[in-house]
Order: sequence, then structure tokens, then C-alpha cells
Amino acid sequence: MSLIFFLSALAIIYIYFGYPLVVLMASRAKPRYVRKASIEPSVTILIAAFIRTFVVQAFKIPSGSMKPTLEIGDHILVNKFSYGVKLPYLRNTIIPVGQPQRGDIAVFIYPEDKSKDFIKRVIAVGGDTVEIRDKKLYINGVAVDDPHGVHVEDVIYPRSIQRRDNLGPIKVPEGTLFVMGDNRDQSYDSRFWGFVKLEDVIGKAFIIYFSWDSENSGVRWSRIGKLLN
Repeated sequence: MSLIFFLSALAIIYIYFGYPLVVLMASRAKPRYVRKASIEPSVTILIAAFIRTFVVQAFKIPSGSMKPTLEIGDHILVNKFSYGVKLPYLRNTIIPVGQPQRGDIAVFIYPEDKSKDFIKRVIAVGGDTVEIRDKKLYINGVAVDDPHGVHVEDVIYPRSIQRRDNLGPIKVPEGTLFVMGDNRDQSYDSRFWGFVKLEDVIGKAFIIYFSWDSENSGVRWSRIGKLLN
């Protein structure tokens, strides 16, 4: 199984970077060489469509809600097979493989706008009870070690003002997830808009394959190849 994901990841990287480069080089070559080394774009497109639909999909991080795990400008690969093979658009699982677990970084369809995809960390699954007391996370009544959660603000809001720092206890319905961004003070997540249906989960993020720092106009080389957990 890991070999399949490795080859799929290489294929995605080729499709996004290698293939356009080959086409560019071919377009600048003399016509006789282009004809001899002709490329079949239709085959590449079909392979890319299959991989993107069922195995691996690339995403770009547009916001800082998952800092420091994910930075703005990170490009990630998402394993769509890990939670089962779903029919496009219908979202029905035709090959069950696994379920999202606490701690997974999941990409999903945003419940309030189906045209958008969000990425957050799975905090609780169906049947769990979630509570937040003064920014401290409790699952099923037990305070949990939360190594990924980062707080950048000292202020603690009471529940009467907003639910960012004090919430619940609330029980997660079966077939849904409770998710939060790692940048807890600057993330719009389940604390505000509720639960994510399992059928809307696209896949599990597993690697950063490219990262661009727009502020400094440069590649973040140290982030490329970073495995996500």
C-alpha cells in the first residue's frame, strides 16, 4: 500500500511540475525533434484524473489557521485512499478502508459552503464528548495532552462572548468529526460552525511537497518533504 502512495505522489509531482516543464522544453525545440518525442497529453490527463479522484490530491494552504504545522504557501499531498474510496460528487464510500482518527490532519468540504475545502486537525470522533475550559481541551471528561495546539493570545474569552476558549461539554454525533486548527486562537472551525460529516472528508494530509514564502519571494527548502502528523 505504501508503494502505491509513493508512486502516486511521484506521479502528482510529475503532473504538477515535470509535465509542464517537458511541454515547455518541447515547445522551444525544433519541430522535427518535437515530432519524434511527441507527448500524449490525453494519457497524462487520464492518469492525473484517476489519481486525483481516488488516490492522491494536491492542495495549497491559503491561511494561517494550521500554523505552525502548515504555513501559508505550503503545498501538500492528501491521501484520499486512507478513508476509503468515494464516488465523485455522490460522496458514497464504495471501498471502505479506514476512519479518521484523533490527531489526523484532514481535508474536508466546508459544511457552510460546499464549494470550499478546509483543512483542520481531528480533535474528536463520533461518540466523544468535547469540552474546552479556558483554552484547555478535554475529551470524554479527561484533560488531554495537546502538543499540536498553539495559543498566540493571552486573552481568554468567556463563553458568553464567544466559544473559542470555553465550550461545551458537547457530544459529537456518530458519523461526524469535531475539528480545530492548530493555531487555536486564529482558526475558524468546529467551535463556531459545528461538525464535519464523514462523507465530506476528502482525505488525510501526509506530506509537504513544496513551500513558497510569498513575503520573501522564495522557496522554503527546509519544509519540502516534511511528513505531517
